[in-house]
Amino acid sequence: MRPSRRAVITAATAAAVAAAPHSAAARPHHPLRTGFDRLARDGYALLDGQKVGVVTNPTGVTRDARHIVDVMHADDRVRLTAVFGPEHGFRGTAQAGGSEGRYDDPATGLPVYDTYLKSGRPLADVFTASGVDTVVFDIQDVGARFYTYIWTLYDCMEAAQLAGKRFVVLDRPNPVTGRAALGPVLHKEFATFVGRQPIAQAHGMTVAELARLFNGEFLTDPVPLETVTMSGWDRSDFYDASGLPWVPPSPNMPTPETALVYSGTCLFEGTNLSEGRGTTRPFELLGAEGVDRHWAAAANELALPGVRFREAYFAPTFSKFQGRTIGGVQVHVHDRAAFDPVRTGIGLLVTARRTWSGFAWRPDNWIDKLTGTTRVRTMIDAGAGTDEVVAGWQADLAAFRRVRRGYLLYR
Repeated sequence: MRPSRRAVITAATAAAVAAAPHSAAARPHHPLRTGFDRLARDGYALLDGQKVGVVTNPTGVTRDARHIVDVMHADDRVRLTAVFGPEHGFRGTAQAGGSEGRYDDPATGLPVYDTYLKSGRPLADVFTASGVDTVVFDIQDVGARFYTYIWTLYDCMEAAQLAGKRFVVLDRPNPVTGRAALGPVLHKEFATFVGRQPIAQAHGMTVAELARLFNGEFLTDPVPLETVTMSGWDRSDFYDASGLPWVPPSPNMPTPETALVYSGTCLFEGTNLSEGRGTTRPFELLGAEGVDRHWAAAANELALPGVRFREAYFAPTFSKFQGRTIGGVQVHVHDRAAFDPVRTGIGLLVTARRTWSGFAWRPDNWIDKLTGTTRVRTMIDAGAGTDEVVAGWQADLAAFRRVRRGYLLYR
């Protein structure tokens, strides 16, 4: 990584970092305020005189569950002229790998533009055609490198720079805390939309912190960037401490508990086992035909911190094994502070391969795109145990953690 370039941070952002409460005792007197809360409370001064477009989805809500687009559209102090929808769409009607296309929003009449699978000059052309001066980003992330919204953020920052637009990020909590970065760091030869740049599998950052990192480390030409931080958020906070309503960021992310395990168990997308899509507990239920009680028993023998595994049987309503009863495990996190989702995901892969003769990687080696390296797959195939696989990425992770530290906004 080349030497960092500091992103442009507003004076209000810097003051918020200094003033933000950092103890659990303080929070009852200083409830969490999102970036949007603080922007609105300031009368949208940051957007004064600008034609504004918002990159958002159903998660862009206020504490009382109103969508920020509806709130801004009804407020004369801000000139909202366009909306940009990511994967799953602005109103969230599309499944994984889909979007809503170009349409006019029935509630506001605003034009909604599709950003999904667009980047570089084609996405810059969308911003130009919209006529906006400033692009605002407000989407709830879940803390995993392969969750595509952070790469929508990256692509939109790059496109805004190409189109000559300002870029503003309104921050929201990392729902699984911002305590630490975990897991393998992506190698650039495996860059895709589930990982554009070399960050850790569980990055431990908020979207505003990631925007600063992207601008400082990865964008060839940084975008004019401003961030509006939260107040009242501590890095050790899980989502339930925020008091905010949970809106599923995508159809298979129904609860904060899903987000807690996702950065580890999503690795099963790279195998022939179900990752629980088509059930009420995606990424917590894992399985396949022919899997039996031996997998849960082997996983429990690992004594992974904060988690237990229950023998489970289920029939997905769509995706892998649709309509067929399969066996596997349910992941039960009993101590979320001790739980390491990435180590857990590796332990489950290792034990699945050892206890089920039918185990296979997806033929396209999608697992390498998810982990960002061949090392996880090849080590597991060679018979490596959980600790050995985890040890294999520690040097890369330590280097990323050093870079990451310079872009953190909260204690």
